[in-house]
Amino acid sequence: MNEKINFLIAGGDLRQVYTAKALSQEYNVYALGLSKNHINTDKINLIENIDDVPYEVDHIILPLPVSQDGEYINAPFSSRKIAASELIPHIKNGGIVFGGKFDDASQKIFINSGIETIDYFDREELNVLNAVPTAEGAVQIAMEETASTIYGQNILITGFGRISKVLIKILNGMGANVTVTARKYSDLAWAEIYGCKSVHTSSLHECIDKFDIIFNTVPAVLFDEYMLNKLRKDTLIIDLASKPGGVDFDIAGKLGLKVIWALSLPGKVAPVSSGEIIAGTVLNILKERGKSDD
Repeated sequence: MNEKINFLIAGGDLRQVYTAKALSQEYNVYALGLSKNHINTDKINLIENIDDVPYEVDHIILPLPVSQDGEYINAPFSSRKIAASELIPHIKNGGIVFGGKFDDASQKIFINSGIETIDYFDREELNVLNAVPTAEGAVQIAMEETASTIYGQNILITGFGRISKVLIKILNGMGANVTVTARKYSDLAWAEIYGCKSVHTSSLHECIDKFDIIFNTVPAVLFDEYMLNKLRKDTLIIDLASKPGGVDFDIAGKLGLKVIWALSLPGKVAPVSSGEIIAGTVLNILKERGKSDD
């Protein structure tokens, strides 16, 4: 075990468990607020109370999201609340607090104490790699929620970002008829190169009733009352966009449309991969800053 760098993994879900496991292969890892049922290796020092950390750690890794209320760390496996302020005395001078989707309030708790914070969710490599479990999870939902094969289905993908590109690769491989809608003509051109049909968002209302399944990746309400009224009643919408999402859910419900808002899929369908991605991203940041042992 590498004794030069000591990490404290505080709070979180299964992603944090597997972040700890990935880092424990080479580093000294303490885990606070995680379940004994999930930490089944003696390479990780599982602690119940923050005061049980025998010395200051080099870096702290917080979950994604960091907090629900700006005061306490998101810790669904913990029997006690973990206040962000409790962690401050237990990090070395010059140490970094890493977290995913830091909210302003919890971030200020550390910054006001002179501690640097880094949001690993802002890193491009994490978001690119996270697109894979997100896309795979979305396809899994589509297969579970429909009575037909993906093969031969007419599928619409909104937007042409990271998740869309992975979805295209998977769905094309499964024999679906994929159409991409976007506002940028350059994105539409790339979608065609990827082997898809394309339609500009401004013209989507003309063909929206042709699709069996819709995957939305755009975090803006594209499917308002006007668009929803044009959909077939048997169309499945899987919304992958962060809040506020891309669908007027109230109207969709009144119309009897099936809409699934599938948030945080990496942590739900592939926590092992998600945890390893977070661990790798943190180590990349430390290498860039010359704080790694490599």
